[in-house]
Amino acid sequence: MSVALSRCLCRVLSRHTAPASFLSGEHHHAVATSPWFAPVMTLKTSAPLRAEPKKKKKVDPRREQLVRDRLKKKLKRLEKVPPEYIPIEDFITPAKCMDEIRQRSAPRLSFEESEGRALLLKEWSLYKQKQHMAEVKAVELALEAQREALEELKLESMELYQAALKPDPLLFPFSHEGPAYTPPKTTYEAPDGKYNNITKVYTQ
Repeated sequence: MSVALSRCLCRVLSRHTAPASFLSGEHHHAVATSPWFAPVMTLKTSAPLRAEPKKKKKVDPRREQLVRDRLKKKLKRLEKVPPEYIPIEDFITPAKCMDEIRQRSAPRLSFEESEGRALLLKEWSLYKQKQHMAEVKAVELALEAQREALEELKLESMELYQAALKPDPLLFPFSHEGPAYTPPKTTYEAPDGKYNNITKVYTQ
């Protein structure tokens, strides 16, 4: 078929180009340079495509309805199940820490060391008791002296006595300022720390 088609094209083109070529005497040159002429070897034909589009499968509407009903039932079951909360691992004691066998044994002390520690504890308790009694006695003496001074002041002048009973705001001066806004340092460079992200991801 391709050979026949090429022969027909050659005949048509030769008829159009023949008069001019024979008059000029340049038959071969005109055929080779003509834009309407192509060599036989360059002409190619492709086989006809006889493929058909794929036919769509017929789907039973009952099956589609059954699939939809199943999906609806699954969704209803999932809605009935309460959502699982993400556990807070900070409040959960690891199982290895709850093991009763895991206990730290106390170091065994010699008899001299244990007796020395007991005597040191007794001396420390006696020292703290004497310190406490001295503080209590000093407070009692100060209160007694204050009471006697107020009694003498009351006998001298009632106005001064009433003024002495009033609290003195200048006795304990106190000044307080709220938190101030500090601008960030422009030259501060935060350190790049390295860490291993072990955060667990939970999916519902």
